[in-house]
Amino acid sequence: MKPSHIANTLFVLAVLFLVFTAGIAVSLTQVWPYPIFHDAYRAAKAEWAQSKTAVSPLVTDLWRRARTNERGVTVRDAGRMQPGYTLFTSGDANVARLIDSQGRVLHEWQLPYSKVWTSEAAVANPQDDDLIYMRRAQLLPNGHLLAIYISGNDTPWGYGMVELDADSNIVWRYLGHVHHDLDRTDDGRIVTLTHDFTQQPLAGYGFVPTPFLEDFLVTLSPDGKQLSRISLTRLLAASPYGLAFRRGEPWFADFDPLHVNTVDWLGPKDIAALGFGKPGDVLVMMRQINLMVLVDPEAKRIVWGMRGNWLDPHDPQVLPNGHILMFDNLGNMKPHNASRVIEFDPHDDRIAWSYDGSPGKPLDSPIRSTVQRLANGNTLITESDGGRLVEVTPDKKLVWEYVSPIRAGDNNEFIPVLSGGFRIDPATLDPAFRQRLASQAKQRQTDGD
Repeated sequence: MKPSHIANTLFVLAVLFLVFTAGIAVSLTQVWPYPIFHDAYRAAKAEWAQSKTAVSPLVTDLWRRARTNERGVTVRDAGRMQPGYTLFTSGDANVARLIDSQGRVLHEWQLPYSKVWTSEAAVANPQDDDLIYMRRAQLLPNGHLLAIYISGNDTPWGYGMVELDADSNIVWRYLGHVHHDLDRTDDGRIVTLTHDFTQQPLAGYGFVPTPFLEDFLVTLSPDGKQLSRISLTRLLAASPYGLAFRRGEPWFADFDPLHVNTVDWLGPKDIAALGFGKPGDVLVMMRQINLMVLVDPEAKRIVWGMRGNWLDPHDPQVLPNGHILMFDNLGNMKPHNASRVIEFDPHDDRIAWSYDGSPGKPLDSPIRSTVQRLANGNTLITESDGGRLVEVTPDKKLVWEYVSPIRAGDNNEFIPVLSGGFRIDPATLDPAFRQRLASQAKQRQTDGD
């Protein structure tokens, strides 16, 4: 090699070394032009991740590989289970289904998000309908349904909330970035969650890079009008529990420091059982930092917080005995059996009851999932990634199991996730809607014959 070529090669290598060294220095000190390259990198990363899943809904988190060939109701001990209907949502469509104890569909509410969306929605360019599902639904006595839409292929993934009548017609819509969960107050108001990107720095927490998803607690009127919107992110930053932000630092690159996933509005009986707080406070779970807090919406402050024996949990709720029941997604820490349900005392973190499945039927759902303590003392569990609902007794006997019968894929290897299973006492429904369900069930039985 000629000396001139050697000199040129050394020069190029020296320049590359200087650029590499400068890049490291810029990354460590975060001086200009770090923000430009950082935001460009994150935007490219998000675009790449979205492009991977835009091809097929089967590669989003709305579908999982089926663990069993069983379908429908596989266990049914009518004498020990809590009577009633079961409502849940499913990743296969923009749908909520109401089934009986034998797994027969009594009623469906189904409306594609494309028919919900308007140009005033917070999401400007929604994903295709097969990449969206109803994350949570709540049945009203008259047969109407409150439902939250989210996308399996977008950020922010919250797409809004609707009230549908019994024929799936829109009564009202609230198209902020609503996500994850909702609860109703004693007077019919709706408490829910929204999130949105912000470029506004978090005062006192300079290590939280912008932009990030800011989480909000929102209260709606019974007809879907926004009454209040409070930043949970900034309430936490101003509270004694703000240092918990540091627990989420590895996640900041994904824009989501808190990932709030639960709201549980507490009435007078809940507060009396819990022993602290006041009626109207809201129990909130911040999954990313494993922090459960009690929020006073009127005073706009966090009045209590706790980190306990759980990991990435969902759906904490206050029980009549003052304990808290939740789905602990990763707290069981066993291969293919990572999840459990726990009931614990919030005063001393003592676990009073737990359930992690039964032989051959473990609990394993790293994300989503819900629990409900039933009137007879049993517990209804939605194991989302397993695509199933189970009911267990206090002595941990499985008395009911429903596995989604829906499959997809070339070999029927995929099952849709289930979300938000809830047992409903027919007596709580209006007589007219109960009669409609009975008529529909009779008609389906006739058609089947």
